[in-house]
Amino acid sequence: MSGYHWGSLAIQERVGVREHAVHVGQSITPHIKDVAAAFLGLQPHLVVGAADPGGLLWASLLTGAPGFVRATGPDRIAVKGGIPEGDPLAEALATAGTRVGTISLDPRTRRRMRLGGTLEVTPGGFALSAERVFANCPKYLQKRQPVQLVAEGAGVVRRGDALTPDQERAVRAADTFFVATSAGADGADASHRGGMPGFVEVLSSTELAWPDYAGNAMFLTLGNLLADPRAGLLFPDWESGALLQLSGRADPEFGAGGDRRVRFRIESVVESVHPGRLVWSAPEYSPANPAL
Repeated sequence: MSGYHWGSLAIQERVGVREHAVHVGQSITPHIKDVAAAFLGLQPHLVVGAADPGGLLWASLLTGAPGFVRATGPDRIAVKGGIPEGDPLAEALATAGTRVGTISLDPRTRRRMRLGGTLEVTPGGFALSAERVFANCPKYLQKRQPVQLVAEGAGVVRRGDALTPDQERAVRAADTFFVATSAGADGADASHRGGMPGFVEVLSSTELAWPDYAGNAMFLTLGNLLADPRAGLLFPDWESGALLQLSGRADPEFGAGGDRRVRFRIESVVESVHPGRLVWSAPEYSPANPAL
């Protein structure tokens, strides 16, 4: 890793974890290790984060039979299958040179890895030249088991610029979401946030907030938001296969006693049902989840 950008550095200094961040930052490399390649090949889904042609950031979900994402070299992955029709990143993921952040999360094992790179269009899909690859700890990951694959009923259900009452209820019930941010010269990033249902607060139909729980001390997501407030959120309904995607702007907030939270202002909403969606069991909550 060449180094953290100024946003991450500023938060590391403010929180007092700079020395630890230097140590854990050594795990970020442009290389896909054998264990990471094996992990990717077993996964049925991949979360991707990028900007659409208008500059809005989104997080989207790709699914497929295990093997649809695979490492094809020490610094390259290939993804087979296109993004669902109507997805806000459909054009970006069909455009060479798009900077993409990904996170692969396995609810069965509470393992996850992140990879960011530059897109190359390939027959039947795309490839990414890896620039940043690293694993994350299992904190705040809920454990789930796959139940069934549902192959019908795909498509966008609703678009808007604010949450409906049903969408507000879905956000309040969520124990997991994904966030796409911009890492400046390092491209896009995709990360995970988890907690007990209710950890995401609905302040209004156009504004959310969530706590920033203690993590690996890198402060990549919060640092990105400090430098560039654009963000894309993805709330998957694990038990139905429905997806709620939000794009907007987010601001880190620092309270007394070291508490941190993020306030998110919604600009665009897409609700959809993913084709070939995998339905998961009810969760076994992470023992690391703070009580509400």
